[in-house]
Amino acid sequence: MQSIRNGKTPSPSSTPGRGVSRKMGNIGITVMLIVFLVAVVFAANQNDVIGWLVVIVSLGWLCLATFVVFSVRGAARKATAKLADATAGLRPAGAPGVSVVDEGTIVRDRKLDHSFKIIQVQSKVIRENLDTDREMVDRALETIEITAHNARGMIKKEDGGPVEGTVVD
Repeated sequence: MQSIRNGKTPSPSSTPGRGVSRKMGNIGITVMLIVFLVAVVFAANQNDVIGWLVVIVSLGWLCLATFVVFSVRGAARKATAKLADATAGLRPAGAPGVSVVDEGTIVRDRKLDHSFKIIQVQSKVIRENLDTDREMVDRALETIEITAHNARGMIKKEDGGPVEGTVVD
């Protein structure tokens, strides 16, 4: 299964392995055709019943291989067309029952989740050290300010870059 990156479906040319199966089918048909032709030549030279039986058997295998290769190719084309129709018929993102999320959104959401966890930890540090260690409280507040600024930057897509400072856990 392929992932959908940035809301775009992959192009058929980017699907790996399609050319290999086509080449293998062509090689199989070619080998069967050569076997059939060799059997015909030997049967014609020998002109006996066993040679012609070999020709008939090799012709049967050639027909079977040809049928299998072309039916699989046809089924693959039909499946590709149905898949293309199904994906073309999808409702736009945000419509009920359909959700398309690109990887950038997932990464941003994880970063925001991490930022909120940092803020929760630092607020706990502030509660524990409010009356005892003013320096620890100041560092925790600075960490909260930096984290909040960075999180807002992820949401707003600011180009100012992250605020720098010392982060204390």
